[in-house]
Amino acid sequence: MSAALSAVQGAVRLPAEWEPHAATWITWPQNPRDWPGKFQPMPWAFAEIIRKIAGAESGERVRVLVGSAEVLHRASRQLAKAHVDLSRVDFLVIPTDRGWMRDCGPCFVERNAELAIAGFGFDAWSKYPEFELDAEVPATVARLTGLPLEPVVYKGRQVVFEGGALDINGRGTLVTTEECCLHPDIQVRNPGFSHADYEAVFAESLGITNTIWLANGIKGDDTHGHVDDFCRFVNPTTLVLCEEKDSGDPNHAILEENRELLEAARLQDGSRPDVVRLPMPAPLYFDGLRLPASYANFLITDAAVLVPTFNDVNDRVALGILSECFDRPVVGIHAVDLVWGLGTIHCLTRQEPAA
Repeated sequence: MSAALSAVQGAVRLPAEWEPHAATWITWPQNPRDWPGKFQPMPWAFAEIIRKIAGAESGERVRVLVGSAEVLHRASRQLAKAHVDLSRVDFLVIPTDRGWMRDCGPCFVERNAELAIAGFGFDAWSKYPEFELDAEVPATVARLTGLPLEPVVYKGRQVVFEGGALDINGRGTLVTTEECCLHPDIQVRNPGFSHADYEAVFAESLGITNTIWLANGIKGDDTHGHVDDFCRFVNPTTLVLCEEKDSGDPNHAILEENRELLEAARLQDGSRPDVVRLPMPAPLYFDGLRLPASYANFLITDAAVLVPTFNDVNDRVALGILSECFDRPVVGIHAVDLVWGLGTIHCLTRQEPAA
């Protein structure tokens, strides 16, 4: 961390996703209820994601959580069949309830230029009853890695917050939504919290000096407003924001309101961010349920940017736009089955910054 960043942000910093990684974490699929009726192809979908993360010459380590030794054996065989370089894969036997790593996994931060884990609470998006195993993942990872775990406590209670609810530029600015953080009645993570309360938590635990508040998330997102489904930083000064051109689609008004908010927003240095529009795929449904299909749920790795695709005419358009935003290859990952779990590549993974 540079002296300038340290002076601006204090002793703690949440590195941006495009900064060098030590590894990417992911949980091997093991709960059929996450993809009811579509669980069978999930191991192959995960194997492809892991292969893309680990496989390139500049690829990185992948740390895979498995629920038991039996699952470990099954996963290693599946990865070998998919030609994954197993020398870059670490298996950790850590039982989970569901295992959406972005939300229940460890939030790695730099504290005094050393790696630590910010210990946010997890309660299954204040929606589902089973989360005790998932909630223990950060503490278990801290114990296995030897990294210090720093519980995020404010006003005498642990703060519940998920990784998909924020995106950051690594320079002090964070973007999130009021729908997820501040709704008084639906999926309330931290009852009674205000804008100022969250901003105090972000400053203390993540080194954030500037928060951009957007309004609502896209339709089909059962997290109730995660920002990583529609708005992401691609460099310190630029965000991509999804755009729905069909005025009859409810996402049109949602995303246009967020565009207006972004156009009025400021970065940590007072400058205005650049905003690049990213198309939405056509609405995707399964069994009558609208799914949160979005190209913004991409994962930035050391070797490439992995982008969910949906057999849609806008797949190529989105990949082209994102290719102009990054200094590394942009790779499409088929996600039509994956999104039936109500999340895709970014939701399933969590990056560990290089020390």
